[in-house]
Amino acid sequence: MRVRVLVDNSTLIDHYFLAEPGFSALVETEGGKVLFDLGYSRAFLENARKMGEDLLDIRYVVLSHGHLDHTWGMVPFIMALTGARIEKRPCTRPTLVAHPGVFSTKKTGDLPETGSLMAEEKCREHFDLVLSREPVWISPDLVFLGEIPRRFSFEEVPLSGKRTVRGPDGCVPDPLLDDSALAFTGKEGIVIVTGCSHAGICNIAAYAREVCGEERVRDIIGGFHLTAAPASRLEKTVSTLAGMGVVRMHPCHCTGFAARCRFSGAFQVEEVGSGWECEYR
Repeated sequence: MRVRVLVDNSTLIDHYFLAEPGFSALVETEGGKVLFDLGYSRAFLENARKMGEDLLDIRYVVLSHGHLDHTWGMVPFIMALTGARIEKRPCTRPTLVAHPGVFSTKKTGDLPETGSLMAEEKCREHFDLVLSREPVWISPDLVFLGEIPRRFSFEEVPLSGKRTVRGPDGCVPDPLLDDSALAFTGKEGIVIVTGCSHAGICNIAAYAREVCGEERVRDIIGGFHLTAAPASRLEKTVSTLAGMGVVRMHPCHCTGFAARCRFSGAFQVEEVGSGWECEYR
C-alpha cells in the first residue's frame, strides 16, 4: 500500500505544495485508488496534479466524517469529474463509502453549516453510495471501519450546545458517531489512516485490531484531535497506544503541538504534511 498526503495543515520543507486546515490522502492498494477525505477546497486537486495524479481514475472515495475540512472539497472534485465527462476524457464513477450520518447538517457556534455541503441525494447522482455503520471491506487488505465503539472513557466526546447535528427533532449535541477511519492489514501489521479521530484514536486503534484480526499496529497517519487535550488525557493516550504495541506514527492536521511533543518521547514520530508519501508491505 502507498499513502500520499494530498493536503494537510502544513507542507514538507522544500516541497511547494498547498496547505490548509484540512486533510486528504490518496491510498493505493492492489484493489485500486482510494481518495480518503477531500479537504476544504480544491487544494488537494492542485497538489495531486503536482504529484502526477489527476484523480480521474479513483475507485473509491471514503469520508472519515462530515466536517467541512474533510468534505467541502467534494464540490471541486465533482466539477473535475464532470469536466472530464464533458470533454470525453476517461474517468470513473467512484463508489463513496461513509457512515450514514456523514451528510447530516452540522453546526458549530453561529456558523450556519460546518457539515457536508452536498446532500445525500445529490451525491447519488455522482457516486455509488455505500453508507454503513458496519465495517466495509474495500479490498481484501483495506477496510473502512464504520461506526467506532467508544470503549475508553477518557476519550468520550463532551456534548455541548456549541457543536450540534440536525436530527428528526431539530439540532441536538453532536456525538460525532459518523467519525471513522481506514485500516490496512499488511505483512508487518495494521496501518491506520484517520481524519480527525473524534471517536478517539485509542478507540479507533482497538477496533481496527478487532476488525482486522491483527494485534500489531505498524503506523497511524492523520489527525488525532488532541489540540486542546489536557496532559492527563495525553498520558492515558500514550500508555494505551503503547499497550497496543504502537511504535510509529505520523500525527498531523488536528493533533496539536503538545500532543506531538509528548508522543515523540514514547513513539517513533515522523514529520508529515502535504506531499508526504510512504509505502507499506
